Amino acid sequence: MPLVRIDVNSDRTAGQLQGIGDAIHRAIVETYGIPERDLFHIITEHSIGQLRAQDAGLGFERTDGVVMIQIFTQIGRDQRAKTALFDKIASELSVVGIDGADVFIGYVENGAGDWSFGFGRAQYMTGELAVPAS
Repeated sequence: MPLVRIDVNSDRTAGQLQGIGDAIHRAIVETYGIPERDLFHIITEHSIGQLRAQDAGLGFERTDGVVMIQIFTQIGRDQRAKTALFDKIASELSVVGIDGADVFIGYVENGAGDWSFGFGRAQYMTGELAVPAS
Protein backbone atom coordinates (compact mmCIF):
# COMPACT_ATOMS: atom_id res chain seq x y z
CA MET A 1 0.00 0.00 0.00
CA PRO A 2 2.12 2.82 -1.16
CA LEU A 3 1.36 6.36 -0.09
CA VAL A 4 2.45 8.57 -2.99
CA ARG A 5 3.22 12.27 -2.76
CA ILE A 6 3.38 14.00 -6.12
CA ASP A 7 4.75 17.54 -6.33
CA VAL A 8 4.45 19.63 -9.49
CA ASN A 9 4.54 23.25 -10.56
CA SER A 10 1.12 24.87 -10.73
CA ASP A 11 0.85 25.33 -14.48
CA ARG A 12 -1.06 22.08 -15.15
CA THR A 13 -4.75 21.51 -15.79
CA ALA A 14 -6.91 19.27 -13.61
CA GLY A 15 -6.88 16.73 -16.45
CA GLN A 16 -3.09 16.74 -16.62
CA LEU A 17 -2.85 16.23 -12.85
CA GLN A 18 -5.31 13.33 -13.09
CA GLY A 19 -3.23 11.84 -15.92
CA ILE A 20 -0.03 12.09 -13.88
CA GLY A 21 -1.63 10.43 -10.85
CA ASP A 22 -3.23 7.72 -12.99
CA ALA A 23 0.07 6.99 -14.76
CA ILE A 24 1.92 6.59 -11.47
CA HIS A 25 -0.82 4.43 -9.99
CA ARG A 26 -0.97 2.25 -13.10
CA ALA A 27 2.79 1.68 -12.85
CA ILE A 28 2.58 0.67 -9.18
CA VAL A 29 -0.41 -1.65 -9.74
CA GLU A 30 1.25 -3.37 -12.71
CA THR A 31 4.74 -3.64 -11.21
CA TYR A 32 3.87 -4.55 -7.62
CA GLY A 33 0.56 -6.32 -8.22
CA ILE A 34 -1.32 -4.28 -5.63
CA PRO A 35 -5.12 -4.00 -5.77
CA GLU A 36 -6.50 -1.25 -8.02
CA ARG A 37 -8.27 0.40 -5.04
CA ASP A 38 -5.05 0.55 -3.04
CA LEU A 39 -4.75 4.21 -4.00
CA PHE A 40 -3.37 6.89 -1.68
CA HIS A 41 -2.05 9.99 -3.48
CA ILE A 42 -1.34 13.52 -2.36
CA ILE A 43 -0.83 15.88 -5.29
CA THR A 44 0.59 19.28 -4.38
CA GLU A 45 1.04 22.17 -6.76
CA HIS A 46 3.73 24.79 -6.22
CA SER A 47 4.20 28.27 -7.65
CA ILE A 48 7.01 28.51 -10.19
CA GLY A 49 10.28 28.81 -8.29
CA GLN A 50 9.11 26.88 -5.21
CA LEU A 51 9.89 23.46 -6.69
CA ARG A 52 13.51 23.16 -7.74
CA ALA A 53 15.34 20.09 -8.97
CA GLN A 54 18.66 19.81 -10.73
CA ASP A 55 20.43 16.74 -12.11
CA ALA A 56 22.74 15.79 -9.19
CA GLY A 57 25.65 16.25 -11.60
CA LEU A 58 24.44 13.67 -14.13
CA GLY A 59 24.65 16.08 -17.06
CA PHE A 60 21.05 16.69 -18.14
CA GLU A 61 18.63 19.58 -17.81
CA ARG A 62 15.24 19.54 -16.14
CA THR A 63 12.39 21.86 -17.06
CA ASP A 64 9.71 23.56 -15.00
CA GLY A 65 7.65 20.45 -15.83
CA VAL A 66 9.50 18.38 -13.24
CA VAL A 67 7.41 15.83 -11.33
CA MET A 68 8.83 14.95 -7.91
CA ILE A 69 7.45 11.71 -6.50
CA GLN A 70 7.85 10.28 -3.00
CA ILE A 71 6.73 6.69 -2.52
CA PHE A 72 6.21 5.50 1.06
CA THR A 73 5.75 1.74 1.25
CA GLN A 74 6.47 -1.34 3.32
CA ILE A 75 9.96 -2.72 3.47
CA GLY A 76 10.80 -5.93 1.67
CA ARG A 77 11.04 -5.41 -2.08
CA ASP A 78 14.43 -6.04 -3.62
CA GLN A 79 16.34 -3.53 -5.73
CA ARG A 80 15.29 -5.23 -8.95
CA ALA A 81 11.61 -4.63 -8.11
CA LYS A 82 12.27 -1.01 -7.18
CA THR A 83 14.23 -0.40 -10.37
CA ALA A 84 11.44 -1.98 -12.42
CA LEU A 85 8.98 0.38 -10.70
CA PHE A 86 11.13 3.44 -11.42
CA ASP A 87 11.33 2.44 -15.09
CA LYS A 88 7.60 1.76 -15.34
CA ILE A 89 6.72 5.10 -13.73
CA ALA A 90 8.94 6.97 -16.22
CA SER A 91 7.43 4.98 -19.09
CA GLU A 92 3.84 5.64 -18.00
CA LEU A 93 4.56 9.34 -17.42
CA SER A 94 6.05 9.64 -20.91
CA VAL A 95 2.64 8.62 -22.28
CA VAL A 96 1.11 11.70 -20.62
CA GLY A 97 3.86 14.01 -21.88
CA ILE A 98 6.38 14.02 -19.02
CA ASP A 99 9.98 13.76 -20.21
CA GLY A 100 12.18 11.24 -18.42
CA ALA A 101 14.55 14.02 -17.35
CA ASP A 102 11.66 15.57 -15.42
CA VAL A 103 10.88 12.46 -13.35
CA PHE A 104 12.41 12.41 -9.85
CA ILE A 105 11.52 9.58 -7.45
CA GLY A 106 12.36 9.18 -3.77
CA TYR A 107 11.50 5.79 -2.23
CA VAL A 108 10.97 5.38 1.52
CA GLU A 109 10.34 2.06 3.29
CA ASN A 110 8.85 1.32 6.70
CA GLY A 111 7.18 -1.55 8.58
CA ALA A 112 3.68 -2.93 9.00
CA GLY A 113 3.19 -1.16 12.33
CA ASP A 114 3.76 2.24 10.73
CA TRP A 115 0.35 2.45 9.01
CA SER A 116 -3.18 3.34 10.11
CA PHE A 117 -5.91 3.31 7.46
CA GLY A 118 -8.49 4.86 9.75
CA PHE A 119 -10.15 4.76 13.15
CA GLY A 120 -6.78 5.13 14.90
CA ARG A 121 -5.91 1.45 14.46
CA ALA A 122 -2.84 -0.15 12.91
CA GLN A 123 -4.82 -2.54 10.71
CA TYR A 124 -1.80 -4.61 9.66
CA MET A 125 -1.06 -5.25 13.33
CA THR A 126 -4.66 -5.93 14.38
CA GLY A 127 -5.14 -8.41 11.52
CA GLU A 128 -7.84 -6.33 9.81
CA LEU A 129 -5.54 -6.21 6.78
CA ALA A 130 -3.08 -8.86 5.67
CA VAL A 131 0.52 -7.69 5.59
CA PRO A 132 1.47 -7.46 1.90
CA ALA A 133 3.92 -10.04 0.61
CA SER A 134 7.31 -8.73 -0.46
